Amino acid sequence: MEPQLLHRVADSVATVVIAHPAKRNAMTAAMWRALPPLLDRLAADPGVRVLVLTGEGGTFCAGADISTLRESPEEAQGLAVAAEEALAAFPKPTLAAVRGHCVGGGAQLAAACDLRFADGGALFGVTPARLGIVYPASATRRLVALVGPATAKYLLFSGDLIDAERALRTGLVDEVLPGGELDERVAAFARVLASRSQLTQAAAKEFANGRTDRDAHWAAQARAGGDTAEGVAAFLERRQPRFTWTASG
Repeated sequence: MEPQLLHRVADSVATVVIAHPAKRNAMTAAMWRALPPLLDRLAADPGVRVLVLTGEGGTFCAGADISTLRESPEEAQGLAVAAEEALAAFPKPTLAAVRGHCVGGGAQLAAACDLRFADGGALFGVTPARLGIVYPASATRRLVALVGPATAKYLLFSGDLIDAERALRTGLVDEVLPGGELDERVAAFARVLASRSQLTQAAAKEFANGRTDRDAHWAAQARAGGDTAEGVAAFLERRQPRFTWTASG
């Protein structure tokens, strides 16, 4: 299989699959370049309410393809940062489904998602110290926000891998599932997210990511969008709400 990003959309959930099994789903330069425009297309699709990022087979992503680092480390890192930032800016909920190795650039992508669910056998590592690479400031800040300064320094200074249970304790992942249950849990939770108000999710994502100066904007969206009225009516009528406000890129 040629290195590529696969994607499919079903039941309002877009699934993006990192597919480079010959190198444990390492990201090539072409794959880094392909991710931002793919995310733009999915963000603009009103039929997409949730995005799941995962890897082909038994590995999430083993990082960047090292051959691309040999050619131009600075360019490769710039491509990775652009892809990470595009994923972090995706306007709808994002969920990384992690099994196997989630290392280097793979950990960078997982951290850029809103949530991370992992198989019990998953391994995580932030490994630039093994290659003499300066980890980007944006990725470092995001890692610190997830796990705190001490754990971020442990991961960055050592480059050591940690197991899923330790990742859960430190806040790097949100749920750890026993063997064979990851896909079912991710699919079920993605359906839950897809059923909720995109208005609430979009505002909460923006506020949680540090932009807290747009209360008036979101209040206006709530007044004009109809989700609040629909949510209250559905609650009183004891039915499932039919939210219509749509986030877009």
